[in-house]
Amino acid sequence: MESGFGQFVILMTISVVSVAVFRKLHLPPILAYLFAGVVTGPQVLALFLHPEDMHLLAEIGIVFLLFSLGLEFSLPKLMSMRSLVFGVGLGQMVITTGVFSSIALVFGLALGPAIVVGGTLALSSTAIVIKQLTETGSLNHRRTEMAISILLFQDLAVVPFLIAIPLMSGASDISLVTALIQALVKGVVVVSVLLAVGKWILPWIFREVAKTRTDELFVLTTILVAILAGGLTYVSGLSMALGAFLAGMMLGESQYKYQLEADIRPFRDILMGLFFVTVGMQLELDVLIEDGEWIFTGVICLMILKVLLLRGVGFILRSDPVDSWATGFKLCQIGEFSFVIAALASSHGVIDSRISSMIISIGVISMALTPMLVDRSVSLAKKLVKNQPASTEPENNIPEAYDLDGHIVIAGFGRVGQSVARLLKVEGVRCITIDADPVRVHESRNAGEPILFGDASQKDILENAGVARARLVLVTFDQPDKAKQVISTCKQISADINVMVRTKRDYHLDALYRAGASQVVPEIQEGSLMLISQVLHYAGVPMSRILKRVREERQGRYDHLHGFYPGETTEISYGTEDKLEFVHAVVLNNDAACLGSSLGSIDFPRMRVRLQGLRRYGKEMELPSGELLLQAGDVLVIAGKPRRVERAERRFLEGD
Repeated sequence: MESGFGQFVILMTISVVSVAVFRKLHLPPILAYLFAGVVTGPQVLALFLHPEDMHLLAEIGIVFLLFSLGLEFSLPKLMSMRSLVFGVGLGQMVITTGVFSSIALVFGLALGPAIVVGGTLALSSTAIVIKQLTETGSLNHRRTEMAISILLFQDLAVVPFLIAIPLMSGASDISLVTALIQALVKGVVVVSVLLAVGKWILPWIFREVAKTRTDELFVLTTILVAILAGGLTYVSGLSMALGAFLAGMMLGESQYKYQLEADIRPFRDILMGLFFVTVGMQLELDVLIEDGEWIFTGVICLMILKVLLLRGVGFILRSDPVDSWATGFKLCQIGEFSFVIAALASSHGVIDSRISSMIISIGVISMALTPMLVDRSVSLAKKLVKNQPASTEPENNIPEAYDLDGHIVIAGFGRVGQSVARLLKVEGVRCITIDADPVRVHESRNAGEPILFGDASQKDILENAGVARARLVLVTFDQPDKAKQVISTCKQISADINVMVRTKRDYHLDALYRAGASQVVPEIQEGSLMLISQVLHYAGVPMSRILKRVREERQGRYDHLHGFYPGETTEISYGTEDKLEFVHAVVLNNDAACLGSSLGSIDFPRMRVRLQGLRRYGKEMELPSGELLLQAGDVLVIAGKPRRVERAERRFLEGD
């Protein structure tokens, strides 16, 4: 236990340092995880002699990744992509497997092992490609649909290989055709069950969970659903990733998709990092040294051939040239399932261990090159295609908010938020709202309101609302601590964003300004200010003076509106005694300790009270000077929190 814990601490330390250094060098974190895996693997520090021991946790990372991907693809969207999945995806798998199998036959392999090698090299890395597309913000772009369609079909194509390899070893009496038919039937049943559960049961479950307003329960339910969906497909002979994708896809049509994605992201990123570490651990340095020239030649030939073959498939199916080339650059590596197939084939004697080790080495190196190619795929493709018309499609197509610019983001869609949204609509100002009440979101969506379900303090939710391009973020709920979180997250996205906060009272005015709010609007003070404006208007005060007075009060943070005189019926509830401000008149009697002192010698700030006014002979003195000497009968009007007012009065009358 202690040894395993120490090994894990060392692994985490190396990973953290590697990611920090690679970030400084402007290199993708995936490379840092691969490097950490090589360093901690059996070939260097040998912290983990058996990387497969961590394979389950690493595979759960892929499950979460595909669940997140599924949230971006609703069933109607996937159906619209069926020509890509079963057209380009099928074409890529068949042609690429055929070409690489033919090359393997030329090198002397038998037909069965050659097909296994060809299929292994035809697969691409779902984990690296999807993660890199997510980080670059181009996951929802049209050009990525072809790559995602091919990856989805490849996940399906893994199943026949996993079934066929044990049969090739002669260890099973079941025929290949029978096994494939059984797998197909089970696959259809499992997928149908998942689609039905996702359509009819999961939305109801998350609606009930959301009603509890318990963040932990929502997160736990999300994790459980992703793992159960992956486990169901796994026990049925399919990949865990496929089940997670289907579950996410069915929830992609619900109002909870953004909150689900935000909740699962931390777990996904951590476990995906662990997955890439395990990939790095599988790099066999002795094989790399002995067969280095063959491995590096194989990497170059593999990546060039896969790019050309994908372009050929795109040409046959009349796909856009830039899309085809860009997809080729994205998918020219070997995938994580290639390692599984190679290891399985080696253990059953279908291919020898040297070929398996070479495939793994080629795969790790090609994966290390993938982030750079994914980032530059479109620019490289455009260089290969002349006279390509410029695309008008936005690169970062965020659902429901991608076309908003200079809009208002309203956090909280209660009565205040709805009132603001209605008046903005009347004036033609575009806005999008965020709310965590599932019933309210459902009703508002049905009415056509642009609203997202989720916690407005989470970065992913605010990014989906287009905060980076917004003119203003308005926080309408009266939860000061949550409002501070929203302000902080907004500033992380855009340091210059204006954030206006509505609060019921002025208790937290200064704290919200310190947190970074551009404007804080205390509801009671503003209501009083509007009432005062009406009273002044009826009293005959010119409108220009009224507007000036209102402006001065707002700029002075409602100084004249703070505090009130307590009465017999004034209620002070527990927890508010240190927030309320009282106004209190202190009458200086003949024995008062402060008699004869100048007004300027009294340190009101130190006592943490404010002097509201001074009355002498029944008349209020305007702007009394600091040299004024206090005398018996003077009335000091002070304002502050109750306990401070009491202490100040005692000091005036009795002294220190």
